[in-house]
Amino acid sequence: MTDDIEEGMNRRSLLSHCAGWAGTGALYTLTGGIASSISLDAALAAPLARGKTKPFTFLQISDTHLGFDKPANPNVRGTALEAVAKIKALTQKPDLIIHTGDITHLSKDEQFDDAKQILSDLGAPIFHVPGEHDFLDEGQGKTYLAHYGKGTLGTGWYSFDHNGVHFVALNNVANLKPGGMAHIGDDQLAWLKKDLAGQSASTPIVVFGHIPLWTVYEQWGWGTDDSAQALGFLKRFGSVTVLNGHIHQIIQKVEGNVSFHSARSTAYPQPAPGAAPSPGPLKVPTEQLPSMLGIRTARFVRGNEPIALIDQSFA
Repeated sequence: MTDDIEEGMNRRSLLSHCAGWAGTGALYTLTGGIASSISLDAALAAPLARGKTKPFTFLQISDTHLGFDKPANPNVRGTALEAVAKIKALTQKPDLIIHTGDITHLSKDEQFDDAKQILSDLGAPIFHVPGEHDFLDEGQGKTYLAHYGKGTLGTGWYSFDHNGVHFVALNNVANLKPGGMAHIGDDQLAWLKKDLAGQSASTPIVVFGHIPLWTVYEQWGWGTDDSAQALGFLKRFGSVTVLNGHIHQIIQKVEGNVSFHSARSTAYPQPAPGAAPSPGPLKVPTEQLPSMLGIRTARFVRGNEPIALIDQSFA
């Protein structure tokens, strides 16, 4: 992890403070495996339960792809800056920000440096996991780890606690399988088992990685081949939220106690599963692009799980 993260937090416990969300969008909750939505105003107006921890929010940004310059979006730096402007405009700031990978497009030092410059003044600690585009260098992620690996284990996995929630950051892009299917690997799985063993079953868990931990579309490699082992360690927990990027669109799934959520990119959209011959940057009319890019906040209220997600496009 970078020095600015270390300054803003203790790796195992962030200083708690209350943050909320102001903006537009739908707020989704998952109760008993059933997804429902309420208006954002109604959600924020709901009274807090007495004696419970005040709510906090954290933010997910994904797939900035700095360095990309193809027709699908020739100005990814501009749309990354738009994401930053939206975050900075929040009336109450998120406690922390997670970036779910593909920070860069070609794993170049200057692209990582540009990402740091763009995100440097958001006023909240930022936690990263790599995407496959961040592991393209000849050193198999050496450049990514030089920028974001301090304080992490292996190829960049780690965990931390914040205000009653246990966050787990996974790297499932270091050893991609043929066709692009993700792989966690035995060393990381062994660490994950040990890391979760010390947590109470009542602890809310947030897992974030780049490629989905469930098989969205096997033909395109949109899944993780050994995710069943990781999910097996999570079965005993009452509230598990899994966040990923990679597919550049919002798809949700609930499986038992686990809710899975993919996120929009800030760079460009990709086709829906099976809607094109292959995945990749999707060119849409210029006026349509903002509606297909976005950021996400998550609102946690202790004793009122599961975590509520709010997706906001740039439109």
